[in-house]
Amino acid sequence: MDAGSFSFSLSSGKVRSRRPLQEHILPRNPPSRQSGDRFIPDRSSMDFDMAHYLLTEGRKEKENTSMCSPSKEAYRKCLASTLLNNQTRILAFKSKPPAPNQGIFNEVCSSDTATSHLPKSAKPRRYIPQSAERTLDAPDLVDDYYLNLLDWGSNNVLSIALGNTVYLWDASDGSTSELTTVDDETGPITSVSWAPDGRHIAVGLNNSEVQLWDSATTRLLRTLRGGHRSRVGALAWNNHVLTTGGMDGLIVNNDVRVRSHVVETYRGHQQEVCGLKWSGSGQQLASGGNDNLIHIWDRSTAMSSGGPNQWLHRFEEHTAAVKALAWCPFQSNLLASGGGGSDRCIKFWNTHTGACLNSVDTGSQVCALLWNKSERELLSSHGFTQNQLTLWKYPSMVKVAELTGHTSRVLFLAQSPDGCTVASAAGDETLRFWNVFGTPEPPKPASKASANVGPFTSVSRIR
Repeated sequence: MDAGSFSFSLSSGKVRSRRPLQEHILPRNPPSRQSGDRFIPDRSSMDFDMAHYLLTEGRKEKENTSMCSPSKEAYRKCLASTLLNNQTRILAFKSKPPAPNQGIFNEVCSSDTATSHLPKSAKPRRYIPQSAERTLDAPDLVDDYYLNLLDWGSNNVLSIALGNTVYLWDASDGSTSELTTVDDETGPITSVSWAPDGRHIAVGLNNSEVQLWDSATTRLLRTLRGGHRSRVGALAWNNHVLTTGGMDGLIVNNDVRVRSHVVETYRGHQQEVCGLKWSGSGQQLASGGNDNLIHIWDRSTAMSSGGPNQWLHRFEEHTAAVKALAWCPFQSNLLASGGGGSDRCIKFWNTHTGACLNSVDTGSQVCALLWNKSERELLSSHGFTQNQLTLWKYPSMVKVAELTGHTSRVLFLAQSPDGCTVASAAGDETLRFWNVFGTPEPPKPASKASANVGPFTSVSRIR
């Protein structure tokens, strides 16, 4: 019996089947009782000095009023109204100080402060919820560090591979559909990746094949064969080029528009390729492998040199497998990488010069990395011991928040199209959604020129 497809109810003692991507209701702790501050009486009514003045000096002034000249009497009233209008003690226990009266002293103070430099108002700190806003069951999720089983497309549909099946979860209405199920000889599914158009999806298989599917019609478009000799655990799109990384250490660029789809093969890794990411410009490819290496491949350099082994940079500083890779959205030549269990470090690289800019020991296995699209922040997911998500401020690498809830290592991360919500899938067979990057910005109108850009728009069918 597969323990991953069942959960046990402690209350009833019966076995209860779990459906994929169904709401996982967690018990909530009752709100804690808050004790207020102790009562402090208001002592404004116990102003003994003012009472003594009104009983003694006030009566004398009334008796001597007839002896004062009109000018002195006017001056006395003006002085009394200015200085003695506040009838409360200065050190009275009040919830709010009394509003100042407009007078000659206020005018002097306001003229002084007008010339002084006022401090700049601090930016309000963003509220980051410490618990997941939604949790879904993910039974049969393969607990394998080297695979990539989660992706969020531009059409706001999330894809996840559970065992031999790919499921699609529509974030707009919460509906779930099944894309495909493969047999045991072909599966399990080892990677999924949405094309830039948000409609087509690539599915990597354990038998070295890659399938291309149309999610709108649930139709298999084609199967890519011959590029690898073993499972395909990493996928990355660059317009119409699908880059695949396999356990055989090969990196293959596939042009999905043509019949002979293999256009380039990069050879540099000696073990399984588990991380692939194209830069925002589409000119540089970062690859990480189980051989603890990172390679930076430049398309123009590789094509001009004519050699498939000509990488631009080779980074050897990590001491464990490198799966977590993330290109910075606000600095095109900045790459973040995370190492496995015996490395535990997040490193930052300048891909123009090949220099390592910084290295931070996180204390646990780094499984995935995501940049915030609107702030200078980096999100990392981890394994033992806390199985947490950590939000870092860049470049200081000060921890902004730590999000806990998973009970096993957080293997996969995916970011929503608006850049605000992050989905995490872990070995505990749950899929959690975190509102970690704030509220979405209002969408900008898309230009007509870029409305129909996609890897499958130039042809009606694949030749």
